[in-house]
Amino acid sequence: MNGDTGTAQSHQFQAEVAELLNLMVHSVYSETDVFLRELISNASDACDKVRYEAIANPALLAGDERLAIRLKPDAAARTLTIADNGIGMDRQELIDNLGTVARSGTNAFLKGLKDAKDGLGLIGQFGVGFYAAFMVADRIEVTSRRAGAPDAWVWSSTGDAGFDVTPASSEQAGRVARGTEIVLHLKEDATRYLQTYELERVVRTYSDHILFPIELIDEKGETRQINAASALWQRSKSDVKPEDYTQAYRSIAMAFDEPAITLHYKVEGRQSYAVLLFVPTAPPFDLSDPSRKGRVKLYVRRVYITDDAELLPAYLRFVRGVVDSEDLPLNLSREMLQNNPQVKQIRSGLIGRVLGELENAATKEAETYEKVWGAFGSVLKEGLYEDHERRSQLLALTRFATTTGGEKLRSLKDYVADLKPNQTEIYYLVGESMDRLKSNPKLEAARARGIEVLLLTDPIDAFWTTLSQEFDGKPLKSLSQGDVDFGLVPLADKTDDKTDEKVDAAGDEAILSAVKEALGDKVADVRPSQRLTESASCLVAGEQGRDRELERLLARQNRGGNAKPILELNMKHALVRLLGTAKTAGQEQDVGDLASLLLDQAHILDGEIPSDPAAFTRRLNAFVVRSLETKG
Repeated sequence: MNGDTGTAQSHQFQAEVAELLNLMVHSVYSETDVFLRELISNASDACDKVRYEAIANPALLAGDERLAIRLKPDAAARTLTIADNGIGMDRQELIDNLGTVARSGTNAFLKGLKDAKDGLGLIGQFGVGFYAAFMVADRIEVTSRRAGAPDAWVWSSTGDAGFDVTPASSEQAGRVARGTEIVLHLKEDATRYLQTYELERVVRTYSDHILFPIELIDEKGETRQINAASALWQRSKSDVKPEDYTQAYRSIAMAFDEPAITLHYKVEGRQSYAVLLFVPTAPPFDLSDPSRKGRVKLYVRRVYITDDAELLPAYLRFVRGVVDSEDLPLNLSREMLQNNPQVKQIRSGLIGRVLGELENAATKEAETYEKVWGAFGSVLKEGLYEDHERRSQLLALTRFATTTGGEKLRSLKDYVADLKPNQTEIYYLVGESMDRLKSNPKLEAARARGIEVLLLTDPIDAFWTTLSQEFDGKPLKSLSQGDVDFGLVPLADKTDDKTDEKVDAAGDEAILSAVKEALGDKVADVRPSQRLTESASCLVAGEQGRDRELERLLARQNRGGNAKPILELNMKHALVRLLGTAKTAGQEQDVGDLASLLLDQAHILDGEIPSDPAAFTRRLNAFVVRSLETKG
């Protein structure tokens, strides 16, 4: 590469960009319109940036205050030009912005793009929108001049291995006094984008509510504006059609789905601001992004400030939209935003309105809310752990799979309404999968009494349940932790009632002592179980310990999780009684083997591997052989 910045330089694309371009160039996607949406969006961002920087440096706009985006098709040359007079880029910015993909999650994005022919709604969410232009162009030239800079530069590429950066010619520099001009040399199958009606259609569909004029220059050289260029959120709700909201959502959220819920309102008084928020139908591709931040855009008097103001908490990060304040100063830094009392007030108001709207949907539009919960329920539940102030409200919004609900998710209100006689707690069980939970032996006693149990399988469930939780005065109780007593709740089938059976307290104590001695420090305690009716044993945590599922999660992350479990025995089970017989007969080897088998079985039923699989197999085989020999 030539080190002289005044001559042409060739550069290689970042590896991820090269792979992305290969997909763009050699694949056929149904939604190629996305390229224009993305380029217009980038141009709008550039105009926003120069307007913002001009607050501190008005000279940046001198002589060219009217910001606009221009589209110019040229059928003879088979080119489409998208130009703006925004902030522009210098040489290094062209290299950095158009030669690399800076956002996290690029590999996940590429996989999603490979797997979905219609996956172009993913593009804008990963900061790779510019490259969508290679779906329709076999060569792209970008001429740009940074606001206030003396020189203009040209970036060019055919979408293969790399790109060139050269100083702009006098003709190119003359066309771009400030901002960026993108010239697309269209492929033969993309010439429809040279038709004015086609460009108008795409702009109306995806970019109508861009705040800057989008001007179309036709073949006669006549210029006309083809978008509304108005802040939809500043208009009265009565003046906005449903399709307007859909278009605005798709433009703001960089999405193709329909909004499930729309919030549009104004707050006036000591603080005045307009709000337009959307709850999507489909999860954004970056929903699980490690940054876990909301992306609601903050405007001040129609000037875009940032999408990093954290106007909504992480557990509402799926909400997209705009907040436009009339009162905030334009020069707020990120640090000032975080500490500004007005911003805090706006944030609190937004959270309340969003949760209120979700409550309204849950009550009046159950089908809509079911879709929202299916898409974002696992994220909303993060608030149960993070937002103490609104925990009760979030609990009411939470939906659960249960042992009695079938395929239908249930609310805690539904659960409490169906409490069994003498039931005073809301029971739950946390695990990795629904199938494994449904077969968990800890459910046996609850099932025998028809007690409904919440089945929790999201990773966050292991964490929010560690906090003291109650609903309608009923505490939530884990079936994997502490003591459980169903004694006062009547059995669903009276024929199963065996309360008249003789209780051998002395024999039970002897069995428990023998198992404790045999297992030593492998368990914290051995005790009779109130949870089991059919299985012989299970493992639980102590009342003050961590739930078994949380222990497993922490152990996988090497963050502790080494607490010894409590082994509970079904004192009526034949295997447990057999152990008692062996103890009485002085068969200590059998006692030790049976105790270890009971522990290993409990680990297996919890989805774990016995600590010594080979020893478990030997013991099991030995018992089977002895049993068959005895019968023979």
